[in-house]
Amino acid sequence: MSEESVQANNVQTTALPRRTSQPWLLIAWMLLVYGFLYLPIGVVVLMSLNDSPILSLPFKGVTFDWYRLTLEDAAIRLSLLNSLKVAAAATVLATGLGLLAAFALYRYSFPGKNAFRIALNLPILLPGIVTGVAMLAYFSDLGWELSLATVIIGHVVFGIPVALGPMLTRLNQFPRSLEEAAYDLGAKPAEVFRDVIFPYIRSAVISGALLAFTLSFDEVVVTIFLTGRDNTLPMEIWGRLRTDITPEIAAVATLISAASGVIVLLSQWVTAQDR
Repeated sequence: MSEESVQANNVQTTALPRRTSQPWLLIAWMLLVYGFLYLPIGVVVLMSLNDSPILSLPFKGVTFDWYRLTLEDAAIRLSLLNSLKVAAAATVLATGLGLLAAFALYRYSFPGKNAFRIALNLPILLPGIVTGVAMLAYFSDLGWELSLATVIIGHVVFGIPVALGPMLTRLNQFPRSLEEAAYDLGAKPAEVFRDVIFPYIRSAVISGALLAFTLSFDEVVVTIFLTGRDNTLPMEIWGRLRTDITPEIAAVATLISAASGVIVLLSQWVTAQDR
Protein backbone atom coordinates (compact mmCIF):
# COMPACT_ATOMS: atom_id res chain seq x y z
CA MET A 1 0.00 0.00 0.00
CA SER A 2 1.39 3.37 -0.97
CA GLU A 3 2.15 6.08 1.57
CA GLU A 4 -0.60 8.27 0.07
CA SER A 5 -3.22 5.54 0.65
CA VAL A 6 -2.15 5.08 4.26
CA GLN A 7 -2.43 8.82 4.89
CA ALA A 8 -5.86 8.94 3.23
CA ASN A 9 -7.10 6.08 5.42
CA ASN A 10 -5.75 7.82 8.52
CA VAL A 11 -7.57 11.03 7.57
CA GLN A 12 -10.85 9.16 7.00
CA THR A 13 -10.46 7.30 10.29
CA THR A 14 -9.80 10.56 12.14
CA ALA A 15 -12.77 12.28 10.50
CA LEU A 16 -15.24 9.57 11.53
CA PRO A 17 -17.40 10.70 14.48
CA ARG A 18 -16.93 8.85 17.73
CA ARG A 19 -19.95 6.83 18.71
CA THR A 20 -21.24 7.15 22.22
CA SER A 21 -21.04 3.82 23.95
CA GLN A 22 -24.26 2.52 25.44
CA PRO A 23 -26.49 5.60 24.98
CA TRP A 24 -29.38 3.73 26.61
CA LEU A 25 -27.65 4.18 29.98
CA LEU A 26 -27.78 7.95 29.60
CA ILE A 27 -31.43 7.82 28.50
CA ALA A 28 -32.35 5.55 31.42
CA TRP A 29 -30.58 7.83 33.88
CA MET A 30 -32.34 10.89 32.42
CA LEU A 31 -35.73 9.19 32.74
CA LEU A 32 -34.93 8.18 36.31
CA VAL A 33 -33.98 11.74 37.30
CA TYR A 34 -37.04 13.31 35.66
CA GLY A 35 -39.27 10.65 37.18
CA PHE A 36 -37.86 11.35 40.64
CA LEU A 37 -38.48 15.09 40.18
CA TYR A 38 -41.90 15.11 38.55
CA LEU A 39 -43.62 11.83 39.49
CA PRO A 40 -44.93 13.28 42.80
CA ILE A 41 -46.48 16.18 40.88
CA GLY A 42 -48.05 13.71 38.48
CA VAL A 43 -49.56 11.80 41.40
CA VAL A 44 -51.05 15.03 42.80
CA VAL A 45 -52.59 15.83 39.42
CA LEU A 46 -54.00 12.30 39.19
CA MET A 47 -55.49 12.50 42.68
CA SER A 48 -57.12 15.85 41.86
CA LEU A 49 -59.12 14.05 39.15
CA ASN A 50 -60.04 11.01 41.24
CA ASP A 51 -63.74 10.56 41.94
CA SER A 52 -63.14 9.77 45.61
CA PRO A 53 -63.56 11.92 48.74
CA ILE A 54 -60.13 10.90 50.06
CA LEU A 55 -56.65 11.00 48.58
CA SER A 56 -56.17 7.29 48.02
CA LEU A 57 -56.06 4.58 45.43
CA PRO A 58 -57.62 2.83 43.60
CA PHE A 59 -58.61 5.36 40.97
CA LYS A 60 -62.41 5.34 40.84
CA GLY A 61 -62.99 7.61 37.85
CA VAL A 62 -62.39 11.05 36.39
CA THR A 63 -64.14 14.08 37.84
CA PHE A 64 -63.61 17.84 37.84
CA ASP A 65 -65.79 18.42 40.90
CA TRP A 66 -62.78 19.14 43.11
CA TYR A 67 -61.76 22.01 40.87
CA ARG A 68 -65.31 23.37 40.99
CA LEU A 69 -65.34 23.14 44.79
CA THR A 70 -61.97 24.87 44.89
CA LEU A 71 -63.24 27.83 42.87
CA GLU A 72 -66.36 28.04 45.06
CA ASP A 73 -64.42 27.96 48.35
CA ALA A 74 -64.54 31.45 49.90
CA ALA A 75 -61.44 30.90 52.10
CA ILE A 76 -59.36 29.81 49.14
CA ARG A 77 -60.53 32.75 47.04
CA LEU A 78 -59.64 35.19 49.82
CA SER A 79 -56.22 33.62 50.39
CA LEU A 80 -55.60 33.66 46.64
CA LEU A 81 -56.36 37.39 46.57
CA ASN A 82 -53.96 37.92 49.47
CA SER A 83 -51.24 35.94 47.67
CA LEU A 84 -51.68 38.04 44.54
CA LYS A 85 -51.45 41.26 46.56
CA VAL A 86 -48.32 40.10 48.37
CA ALA A 87 -46.65 38.76 45.24
CA ALA A 88 -47.44 41.89 43.20
CA ALA A 89 -46.14 44.29 45.85
CA ALA A 90 -43.06 42.17 46.59
CA THR A 91 -42.29 41.87 42.87
CA VAL A 92 -42.42 45.62 42.26
CA LEU A 93 -40.20 46.39 45.26
CA ALA A 94 -37.76 43.53 44.67
CA THR A 95 -37.40 44.35 40.97
CA GLY A 96 -36.87 48.07 41.61
CA LEU A 97 -34.31 47.50 44.37
CA GLY A 98 -32.65 44.72 42.37
CA LEU A 99 -32.30 47.01 39.38
CA LEU A 100 -30.65 49.70 41.51
CA ALA A 101 -28.28 47.15 43.03
CA ALA A 102 -27.43 45.66 39.63
CA PHE A 103 -26.69 49.08 38.17
CA ALA A 104 -24.48 49.96 41.15
CA LEU A 105 -22.50 46.73 40.77
CA TYR A 106 -22.21 47.25 37.02
CA ARG A 107 -21.24 50.91 37.01
CA TYR A 108 -19.25 51.65 40.17
CA SER A 109 -16.21 50.32 41.96
CA PHE A 110 -16.30 50.80 45.72
CA PRO A 111 -14.76 49.21 48.83
CA GLY A 112 -16.53 46.01 49.78
CA LYS A 113 -18.12 45.49 46.37
CA ASN A 114 -17.67 41.70 46.46
CA ALA A 115 -18.97 41.56 50.03
CA PHE A 116 -21.99 43.61 48.95
CA ARG A 117 -22.73 41.16 46.13
CA ILE A 118 -22.43 38.18 48.48
CA ALA A 119 -24.68 39.87 51.04
CA LEU A 120 -27.36 40.39 48.38
CA ASN A 121 -27.40 36.65 47.64
CA LEU A 122 -27.41 35.48 51.25
CA PRO A 123 -31.22 35.39 51.62
CA ILE A 124 -31.52 32.65 49.00
CA LEU A 125 -28.37 30.85 50.15
CA LEU A 126 -29.46 30.58 53.77
CA PRO A 127 -32.20 28.09 54.76
CA GLY A 128 -35.63 29.69 54.71
CA ILE A 129 -36.20 28.88 58.37
CA VAL A 130 -33.12 30.92 59.32
CA THR A 131 -34.33 33.92 57.34
CA GLY A 132 -37.83 33.57 58.77
CA VAL A 133 -36.70 33.36 62.39
CA ALA A 134 -34.29 36.28 61.94
CA MET A 135 -36.97 38.51 60.43
CA LEU A 136 -39.52 37.49 63.07
CA ALA A 137 -37.07 38.48 65.81
CA TYR A 138 -36.34 41.75 64.04
CA PHE A 139 -40.00 42.69 63.67
CA SER A 140 -40.64 41.70 67.29
CA ASP A 141 -37.86 44.01 68.47
CA LEU A 142 -39.39 46.83 66.44
CA GLY A 143 -42.79 46.12 67.94
CA TRP A 144 -44.43 45.53 64.55
CA GLU A 145 -47.59 43.47 64.40
CA LEU A 146 -47.41 40.58 61.93
CA SER A 147 -49.54 41.17 58.85
CA LEU A 148 -49.43 41.01 55.08
CA ALA A 149 -47.06 43.98 55.20
CA THR A 150 -44.44 41.97 57.12
CA VAL A 151 -44.93 39.10 54.66
CA ILE A 152 -44.28 41.50 51.76
CA ILE A 153 -41.07 42.75 53.39
CA GLY A 154 -39.92 39.19 53.93
CA HIS A 155 -40.63 38.27 50.32
CA VAL A 156 -38.80 41.37 49.09
CA VAL A 157 -35.67 40.29 50.99
CA PHE A 158 -35.30 37.01 49.10
CA GLY A 159 -36.88 38.38 45.91
CA ILE A 160 -34.09 40.92 45.37
CA PRO A 161 -31.34 38.37 44.55
CA VAL A 162 -33.72 36.46 42.29
CA ALA A 163 -34.49 39.60 40.28
CA LEU A 164 -30.90 40.80 40.48
CA GLY A 165 -29.36 37.82 38.72
CA PRO A 166 -30.80 38.21 35.18
CA MET A 167 -30.42 42.01 35.25
CA LEU A 168 -26.78 41.98 36.35
CA THR A 169 -25.94 39.32 33.77
CA ARG A 170 -27.55 41.39 31.04
CA LEU A 171 -25.84 44.60 32.16
CA ASN A 172 -22.44 42.89 32.04
CA GLN A 173 -23.14 42.15 28.35
CA PHE A 174 -24.02 45.76 27.57
CA PRO A 175 -21.60 47.38 25.06
CA ARG A 176 -20.21 50.45 26.79
CA SER A 177 -19.54 52.04 23.40
CA LEU A 178 -23.28 52.72 23.02
CA GLU A 179 -23.35 54.58 26.31
CA GLU A 180 -20.25 56.57 25.42
CA ALA A 181 -21.73 57.47 22.02
CA ALA A 182 -24.91 58.73 23.70
CA TYR A 183 -22.88 60.95 26.04
CA ASP A 184 -20.85 62.26 23.08
CA LEU A 185 -24.12 63.28 21.40
CA GLY A 186 -25.08 65.36 24.43
CA ALA A 187 -27.48 63.01 26.24
CA LYS A 188 -27.90 63.38 29.98
CA PRO A 189 -27.41 60.43 32.38
CA ALA A 190 -31.16 59.96 32.87
CA GLU A 191 -31.71 60.00 29.10
CA VAL A 192 -28.90 57.51 28.55
CA PHE A 193 -30.43 55.10 31.04
CA ARG A 194 -33.97 55.55 29.71
CA ASP A 195 -33.23 55.47 25.98
CA VAL A 196 -30.09 53.32 25.71
CA ILE A 197 -29.46 51.10 28.73
CA PHE A 198 -32.98 50.17 29.83
CA PRO A 199 -34.20 49.03 26.37
CA TYR A 200 -31.19 46.72 26.26
CA ILE A 201 -31.96 45.12 29.64
CA ARG A 202 -35.78 45.28 29.44
CA SER A 203 -36.18 41.55 28.84
CA ALA A 204 -33.93 40.75 31.82
CA VAL A 205 -35.99 43.07 34.04
CA ILE A 206 -39.21 41.33 32.98
CA SER A 207 -37.64 37.90 33.44
CA GLY A 208 -36.38 38.77 36.92
CA ALA A 209 -39.77 40.19 37.88
CA LEU A 210 -41.57 37.02 36.75
CA LEU A 211 -39.19 34.83 38.74
CA ALA A 212 -39.60 37.02 41.83
CA PHE A 213 -43.39 36.84 41.46
CA THR A 214 -43.32 33.05 41.22
CA LEU A 215 -41.07 32.70 44.24
CA SER A 216 -43.22 35.05 46.31
CA PHE A 217 -46.49 33.43 45.30
CA ASP A 218 -45.29 29.93 46.28
CA GLU A 219 -43.33 30.81 49.43
CA VAL A 220 -44.26 28.94 52.61
CA VAL A 221 -41.28 28.67 54.98
CA VAL A 222 -40.60 32.37 55.52
CA THR A 223 -44.32 33.18 55.39
CA ILE A 224 -45.03 30.86 58.32
CA PHE A 225 -43.02 33.12 60.62
CA LEU A 226 -44.25 36.45 59.24
CA THR A 227 -47.95 35.96 58.55
CA GLY A 228 -50.64 37.40 60.79
CA ARG A 229 -54.38 36.82 60.66
CA ASP A 230 -54.62 36.98 56.87
CA ASN A 231 -53.52 33.79 55.12
CA THR A 232 -51.86 33.54 51.74
CA LEU A 233 -52.84 30.64 49.50
CA PRO A 234 -49.83 28.42 50.41
CA MET A 235 -50.54 29.06 54.09
CA GLU A 236 -54.19 28.13 53.62
CA ILE A 237 -53.13 24.87 52.02
CA TRP A 238 -50.61 24.25 54.80
CA GLY A 239 -53.26 24.79 57.45
CA ARG A 240 -55.65 22.34 55.80
CA LEU A 241 -52.97 19.70 55.37
CA ARG A 242 -52.58 19.64 59.16
CA THR A 243 -56.26 18.74 59.69
CA ASP A 244 -57.81 17.00 56.70
CA ILE A 245 -56.26 16.05 53.35
CA THR A 246 -58.86 16.08 50.60
CA PRO A 247 -58.72 16.00 46.79
CA GLU A 248 -59.62 19.70 46.89
CA ILE A 249 -56.10 20.35 48.21
CA ALA A 250 -54.70 18.35 45.30
CA ALA A 251 -56.74 20.47 42.88
CA VAL A 252 -55.37 23.69 44.41
CA ALA A 253 -51.81 22.32 44.28
CA THR A 254 -52.29 21.36 40.64
CA LEU A 255 -53.49 24.85 39.72
CA ILE A 256 -50.58 26.47 41.57
CA SER A 257 -48.07 24.16 39.87
CA ALA A 258 -49.55 24.89 36.45
CA ALA A 259 -49.52 28.66 37.03
CA SER A 260 -45.95 28.61 38.34
CA GLY A 261 -44.79 26.52 35.39
CA VAL A 262 -46.38 28.91 32.91
CA ILE A 263 -44.74 31.93 34.56
CA VAL A 264 -41.31 30.27 34.59
CA LEU A 265 -41.64 29.27 30.92
CA LEU A 266 -42.74 32.80 30.09
CA SER A 267 -39.66 34.13 31.89
CA GLN A 268 -37.41 31.85 29.85
CA TRP A 269 -39.17 32.84 26.63
CA VAL A 270 -38.73 36.55 27.37
CA THR A 271 -35.03 36.00 28.08
CA ALA A 272 -34.54 34.03 24.87
CA GLN A 273 -35.98 36.79 22.70
CA ASP A 274 -32.78 38.87 22.94
CA ARG A 275 -30.37 36.05 22.27
